[in-house]
Amino acid sequence: MAQAQEHRSRGCFSDPLPGEVVSDPDSDPDSEPDSDMFCCHRVQDSLLSSASRFTDYRGILNWIIILLVLTHAHLFLENFIQHGFLIDLWKVLEHLIEDEWPSAYLIMAANVFSLAALLLERCQDMGRISSSMGHCLHLGNLVVLMLFPAAVILQCDTYISTAGALLSLCIYAVLGLKLYSYQEANSWYRQEQVRSPGIRHCISQENGERTDHLTLGDLYYFLLAPTLCYQRDFPRTPNVRFNFLLQRLLEMVILTQLMVGIMQQWIGPLFQRSGSCFTTMDVTMRIEHLVELVAPNHFLWLILFFLFSHSCLNFSGELLRFGDRHFYGDWWNADTLKSFWRKLNVPFHKWSHRHLYTPLLRKRVLPRHAELLAFLLSAALCEYVVALPLRTWRLWIFFIMMLELLVAVFLGRYFTGNYGNGLVWLCLLMGPPLAVMTYFHDHYISHRGEPPLTLY
Repeated sequence: MAQAQEHRSRGCFSDPLPGEVVSDPDSDPDSEPDSDMFCCHRVQDSLLSSASRFTDYRGILNWIIILLVLTHAHLFLENFIQHGFLIDLWKVLEHLIEDEWPSAYLIMAANVFSLAALLLERCQDMGRISSSMGHCLHLGNLVVLMLFPAAVILQCDTYISTAGALLSLCIYAVLGLKLYSYQEANSWYRQEQVRSPGIRHCISQENGERTDHLTLGDLYYFLLAPTLCYQRDFPRTPNVRFNFLLQRLLEMVILTQLMVGIMQQWIGPLFQRSGSCFTTMDVTMRIEHLVELVAPNHFLWLILFFLFSHSCLNFSGELLRFGDRHFYGDWWNADTLKSFWRKLNVPFHKWSHRHLYTPLLRKRVLPRHAELLAFLLSAALCEYVVALPLRTWRLWIFFIMMLELLVAVFLGRYFTGNYGNGLVWLCLLMGPPLAVMTYFHDHYISHRGEPPLTLY
């Protein structure tokens, strides 16, 4: 009885107390009424409060998706009424056909640096040069590799389209990371004379015996494989799934056309309405253009992520029977910016952890300083890849990524869980992708007299 009074003092209870008889609702109506008829309240939090521990927001998610579709359908309809149908894929193809393809020659020239790296490794393996001399020559090869495309692109008498220069610099940046991993890993293999169980698996998965891997086939398999970290034997799938290849190829074709359509139909008219660069706009106009670019720019980057990280890398991995397909994590659930950058680009995270973060820790560098250097490298590479093709020096991407780092340091402790995930999405909407779009905006304004397809 005392226990029952204690529960009733706190409110109603849905579960019967021990020894209490629960009436059957289908029983005789003249019987004793249920206790819920006397007391229908109990201590509980509102469903939308964090203390309620309620997690099933499926209906709200469906409502948000439908609302977003209807809202952006209205924007598409308004854009079509004002500007008409602007999507013309033939103009893009015509521009590519008429171009002299100087970027293709620049990309083919990258083979010289790859062959130089292979030659240096063979000379070290045969003992013709020392390890320290080989390491210095490798670093010199990498420095020339990063400076050579920049010098060619910035020459006034050499015309390379924006898209060609962007593609060339992306390839050279990836090649630089791959060749650094190539020489570092081979140096580790040479230093490892006594085969431990861990290294034996990487040297040979079949019989544990060392074979000659310093060949053109091994090098170019690594250069074409969807990874930045070298090892002598990669995990392989048993066969090539042609249905999987066709699905990824279809995704690449459709998503590429969709990206071109968004740029021509949605982003192009927004650029045309601008009469000056972002740096010369007043604050109100600058904010207005940034807000207008948020939605199309965000859709463009989401499509680009799926196109590259899922379709292209899986296509390359399936074609080469490359087994490790962990190209990205669930970055959309990240509750910190640190977790977001780690999950967004898993190959680069593996490279930085293997060749930058861990070696710095072995030299007794503090972990937070090592993480800072890895983040500075990623910010510098992004600035290098975007700013050089557009010939626009603003350092917006670098500074905004540094600002995100400050946000992660000072606000990360206060924004956790769902609030941290909201902060991550806010930074994704207003961060580096928007800075990249401002670069393209200023490039478009400064080259307005040229054919509009130089933007693409």
